[in-house]
Amino acid sequence: MTPQEPILSFRIFSLRRRGRVRGLPGHAGLRLFAYLLTALVLVPLVAVIVIAMGSSEGVWPHLVSTVLPRSVRITLLLMAGVAVLSSTMGVVSAWLVTHFAFPGRRILEVALVLPFAMPLYIVAFAYIEFLDFTGPLQSAIRAIGGYTSVREYWSPDVHNLPGAALIMSSVLYPYVYMTTRLLFLMQSVTALQVAQTLGCSRFSSFFRIAVPLARPAIAIGVTLCLMETLNDIGAVDFLGIRTLTFSVYDTWLNRGSLAGAAQIATVMVGFVVLLIVAERAARGRQRYQVARAERGGQFRMELNGWRAAGAAFLCAVPPLLGMGIPAFVLIGYALRRLPAFAEPELLAAAWHSVTVAAATGTITVIAGLVLAYCARLAAGRLEHVALKVALIGYAVPGTVLALGILMPLARLDNAVDAFMRSTFDLPTGLLITGSAAAIVYACSVRFLAVAQGTVEAGLAKITSHLDMAARTLGRTAQQTLIDVHLPLMKKALGAAFLLVFVDSLKELSATLLLRPFNYDTLATLVYSRASRAAYGDAAVPALLIVLVGLIPVIMLLRSAAPPLPQQRGELP
Repeated sequence: MTPQEPILSFRIFSLRRRGRVRGLPGHAGLRLFAYLLTALVLVPLVAVIVIAMGSSEGVWPHLVSTVLPRSVRITLLLMAGVAVLSSTMGVVSAWLVTHFAFPGRRILEVALVLPFAMPLYIVAFAYIEFLDFTGPLQSAIRAIGGYTSVREYWSPDVHNLPGAALIMSSVLYPYVYMTTRLLFLMQSVTALQVAQTLGCSRFSSFFRIAVPLARPAIAIGVTLCLMETLNDIGAVDFLGIRTLTFSVYDTWLNRGSLAGAAQIATVMVGFVVLLIVAERAARGRQRYQVARAERGGQFRMELNGWRAAGAAFLCAVPPLLGMGIPAFVLIGYALRRLPAFAEPELLAAAWHSVTVAAATGTITVIAGLVLAYCARLAAGRLEHVALKVALIGYAVPGTVLALGILMPLARLDNAVDAFMRSTFDLPTGLLITGSAAAIVYACSVRFLAVAQGTVEAGLAKITSHLDMAARTLGRTAQQTLIDVHLPLMKKALGAAFLLVFVDSLKELSATLLLRPFNYDTLATLVYSRASRAAYGDAAVPALLIVLVGLIPVIMLLRSAAPPLPQQRGELP
């Protein structure tokens, strides 16, 4: 993906690939490497199925009768709430900043993207503290009203499904906002002008013209929101919401049943498949083209009075909920704990996070480059399917990946240890499972689609004529990649590394289950401290994660589309 397209491996427009280079010699090694990457991505999924088919010692009937019905129901209700709230926030705010001019619009246009930098688990514990009896909100209510007991006034509670859906939506709506805003900017102004000529107001054309035309972008954004909801384990744990993800964690670690956890994980994979199918169905066969003469031809209607105030309010609420309140809590705690930034535990966790994220970024950029380049070399049907399969890791929750990675790596460690003992009488122990390599593997599988999409977008900007010229000069595929494409793709490769680096830094689900003993990253440090209600101590590592997470958001804002001209006038 490019920084201005936070839709990862999904596409708003399903366009056919152009400019493929057929017949360039010397790419058999690249194709073999692409097949190997595909196999490594499939290993965790196959392992989960194998574990699920094993003996669960009677746990499965118990799960079906007690755990699964409740977890499935809660998961579906939570996903429904997130879908409704995130789509409402994202579509309405994208429409307002795209089609209208009002005071503060430029600032709000930037602020609406900022929650993208906030991990769900950090926002969840920030709200718990903000709404606590000793938190800022209830303290202000007691001070203003003169109350002495919580029974004398009402205060909001987020330890329920509506609260969890609202918190998650306030963080995840940028997926819908950015994809929908991009499509609103590309929509033909002619359709809206014709609608207004036929008597539709701007308000009416929003529901009857703009939203139906933006259905593919909305479907993609909502699907990404739901995948992140299904992947989350920290926020639902803090809020007391027992989703399928938490059930996998609980069944594996607390109940001691790996097979039972794998069986629940297969249900989660089914949810992911249904989401992808639903997204494809919602998108349908719609295709959009924007004539060159129409680009930039759309005008913003200037709002005044109560209309301007209402538009500014509607656009200000989502970033206030998703970024403003959590940042207020984190900064407040961090300022009172400045010496905590030099704690050895925090520094060790930061070093672990940086090394894991850097290793993951390097691996995924190299793998993504190979996949994108193989796609450029006109792969056949088999190769095309293999390349698509290599990108499914992003759709798989981190908990499922962790479960599927553990067994293969453990068997590999045992095989190596047995070989070294029998051959050299030298025990090796857990070389991979007992190190951070398992975390790097999980993060690489999960975020490979991010790197590949970004690299592919940069590669697409290089004309295929250069490949043809290289072939004429006798260059092989590898030589063309090294001598021609890499120098021209430095920015795309850097963007891909940075995006994967930040995503790996925030990853909690897989890291929490695969980390070695006494090995904390910033994400797991936040989780462990917040789990024991030490929210103040968790604020410092949480703030570090947020500050690093702002880097890709700044990239998004710098690469945003240029503002449109304005038009003064009244609403029809």
